[in-house]
Amino acid sequence: MRTQRTPEAFGFTPHDKRRLRKALTEANNPRVYVRMKAVLLVAEGMPLSTVAKLFEKSRWIVYQWVATYLEQHQPAALTDAPKSGRPPSAQCITDERILRELGRNPLKLGYRTTVWTVGILAAHLSRRYGCAIGPFTLYRRMIKMGLRSKRPRYVYSEKDPNRSQKKGRLSES
Repeated sequence: MRTQRTPEAFGFTPHDKRRLRKALTEANNPRVYVRMKAVLLVAEGMPLSTVAKLFEKSRWIVYQWVATYLEQHQPAALTDAPKSGRPPSAQCITDERILRELGRNPLKLGYRTTVWTVGILAAHLSRRYGCAIGPFTLYRRMIKMGLRSKRPRYVYSEKDPNRSQKKGRLSES
């Protein structure tokens, strides 16, 4: 049977436990928290195989986390690298263009409405700039810009004086 390596044999210093404990209190990403906790347990002397079973990870991955930490002795080494992600769609439709079109009157542009809806604005922007953008994508971008959108409500400017007669009541109570 193999003998377990001590934290000193791995290369942990007395300051590492303090650094990791402090970083654990500040960690807000669950994946990073698990990595830091696993490395801390190894630094405190828990066998690597036990830590791997505790977090349901392979021994190899826990060993890699420990090695990554020990390269720099900084908890930040355990954070995820930035990922590029999916490129934004409709890059030619910028925030400035959205704001410019929102400032225009849709009635004067040939639409049969006096207010912009997200769907109408998305179709207009797609046609105007030759770059397809869907209503939901436009809605997300508008939220990011701090804009809100609501469906227009039709409100009568004054109460109908003959409403009660029209509804079949003789007098208003």
